[in-house]
Amino acid sequence: MALLSDQGAEIVIPVCAVVGIVFSLVQWFLVSKVKLSPERGGAASDSSNGKNGYTEYLIEEEEGVADQDVVVKCAEIQNAISEGATSFLFTEYRYVGIFMVAFAILIFLFLGSVEGFSTESRPCTYDKEKLCKPALATALFSTIAFLLGAITSILSGFLGMKIATYANARTTLEARKGVGKAFITAFRSGAVMGFLLAANGLLVLYIAINLFKLYYGDDWEGLFEAITGYGLGGSSMALFGRVGGGIYTKAADVGADLVGKVERNIPEDDPRNPAVIADNVGDNVGDIAGMGSDLFGSYAEASCAALVVASISSFGMTHDFTAMAYPLLISSMGILVCLITTLFATDFFEIKAVKEIEPALKNQLIISTVLMTVGIAIVTWTCLPSSFTIFNFGVQKDVKNWQLFLCVCVGLWAGLIIGFVTEYYTSNAYSPVQDVADSCRTGAATNVIFGLALGYKSVIIPIFAIAISIFVSFTFAAMYGIAVAALGMLSTIATGLAIDAYGPISDNAGGIAEMAGMSHKIRERTDALDAAGNTTAAIGKGFAIGSAALVSLALFGAFVSRAEITTVDVLTPKVFIGLIVGAMLPYWFSAMTMKSVGSAALKMVEEVRRQFNTIPGLMEGLAKPDYATCVKISTDASIKEMIPPGALVMLTPLIVGTFFGVETLSGVLAGSLVSGVQIAISASNTGGAWDNAKKYIEAGASEHARTLGPKGSEPHKAAVIGDTIGDPLKDTSGPSLNILIKLMAVESLVFAPFFATHGGLLFKLF
Repeated sequence: MALLSDQGAEIVIPVCAVVGIVFSLVQWFLVSKVKLSPERGGAASDSSNGKNGYTEYLIEEEEGVADQDVVVKCAEIQNAISEGATSFLFTEYRYVGIFMVAFAILIFLFLGSVEGFSTESRPCTYDKEKLCKPALATALFSTIAFLLGAITSILSGFLGMKIATYANARTTLEARKGVGKAFITAFRSGAVMGFLLAANGLLVLYIAINLFKLYYGDDWEGLFEAITGYGLGGSSMALFGRVGGGIYTKAADVGADLVGKVERNIPEDDPRNPAVIADNVGDNVGDIAGMGSDLFGSYAEASCAALVVASISSFGMTHDFTAMAYPLLISSMGILVCLITTLFATDFFEIKAVKEIEPALKNQLIISTVLMTVGIAIVTWTCLPSSFTIFNFGVQKDVKNWQLFLCVCVGLWAGLIIGFVTEYYTSNAYSPVQDVADSCRTGAATNVIFGLALGYKSVIIPIFAIAISIFVSFTFAAMYGIAVAALGMLSTIATGLAIDAYGPISDNAGGIAEMAGMSHKIRERTDALDAAGNTTAAIGKGFAIGSAALVSLALFGAFVSRAEITTVDVLTPKVFIGLIVGAMLPYWFSAMTMKSVGSAALKMVEEVRRQFNTIPGLMEGLAKPDYATCVKISTDASIKEMIPPGALVMLTPLIVGTFFGVETLSGVLAGSLVSGVQIAISASNTGGAWDNAKKYIEAGASEHARTLGPKGSEPHKAAVIGDTIGDPLKDTSGPSLNILIKLMAVESLVFAPFFATHGGLLFKLF
């Protein structure tokens, strides 16, 4: 028996979720204390408070710019960015809402038809001796779970975007007091998003399980099969958020860079550039709202995969709720661990110099991983019996609790390894990116060649880390082991998201400093924050891709079990055709998303050129550009262009499962997983390396970098072209691919009963 009683588990999970929500509200309150109103700006009102007030040195540092004007200007720019981001998300959610309702109806009709919409109880899938609830109940509750997951995913992205746009100008103003103050503001804002998302995801899932239990009672097999709809809802919204946001942000970024930096030789985020507001809006809708929905989807699916397998193992048979809730208890412990970890960045240590920023962010990853290892041990030994059985393709496998502890740990530490390998290949502190920067001496072509080679090479170690995780966790605890390994990787999601959201907030802060006409010193500080954020954003993408690989494999295992396939034989034509088509899908998807960015960027470049050529005095800074037109181009393009890639991902499992059957579909899932992970890692790292090679030249921090610069030099222009090519790779195609492999797997699992009963129509004809 476990030390923690069922009642104890029922209390611990919601309490940890509420603690996470309260902590995020406290962080938000601390950020809100930085005022954006000019009344507080005068030196006279705060001269007594030398440490935190706007004392004389601030105004001197602004080099003659009136303090009140700066604050007002920052507030105006923040409002423009916030309004643009909110307007885009509402437009996107209107379209996504229509899809959500249509797909919910589809789930109900497909799953209800399995038993001809019968309301009679039926023999259970895994134990024919027992009676389970009717298929119609699975259809109804899966639909409800889907809608719950979709709404939580949308909410996660939207709340993240609101706090990011609330915090960007505040970070800029705090940069006048020192780099440490600005860092804390940006990091706390990221923590608001991280904790809100982790806690909301856990709380909604916990409430859904308890509400469904009122109907299902002892039928845990049916209950947790219905819960898988939660993961499907989360990921389907994430797909549109990631693709739509990614197209938006990169259309604006490419347009702003190509015309502004390369053609007109003006700085990044220069207020004369018409695409600059759209670019800053894009950082929030792509990197914050999209990333939030994406990681929420991973978390929801990993939890669902683990719960489905557990429900047909000894936990489900003996109705041991504490052991059954092990995945949720790991996530609960993760919230507490991340809470302590966050205090190391904001309260226990103070950042005083630029060089301390990146180590502080990396320490967050190390501290959370070390503490979480202890946390997993506590959860494992208090919540699991010493030995139990796990369902493994038709048989029950004996497992010890220490083996499950190792499964979670191997996922947790593999995540850290993937993160640091990603950092090595994308940070300009190391030789790979410096080599890419050096290749710019001979032009854009050699830059592109070196960047592509770096991306391909960066796949090697992460794939070995994922392979070892899969081998260890499957050997110890079959598919359940892989599902909890994925949860281990995602257990520190609150810290991971805080670090990830910190990047776009800092990026926006730099843009606001430039547009508000602040001094060079302030811009240097925000650039330092942004450079560290760029590297950690790449680490975040590495985590997301690594966890997606494990999650989709766990979902694949659950699908194969649910569809009652005993073996997946690659040598049979049915499976092999699926395998080869599945391996092609990530290429098709990437082609669609990159072409979308290209065509949207084309319109943006033409518009920015038109404004520079036709608005008198724009280049001299005497006239104001038309920001609204550029925002509209990005919005219209992303809404229109996100639908075909989304349809490709959502319709593939339905078409393959219905017409070709479960064996072919299993081949498609395996093929897309294997090729999707490789392309996602190489695309994200190639783009990240090109971006940081450009920043390496711009910063001119080393003797080598200074020989390649300054801004506007030929090597710098070559670096900007590389960065522009890398933008859709690292921020649209790469991150969206991890959703493709997860979403197809979870969708196949949800529709597995229908495919098993009615699938393979074409093969039935022959």
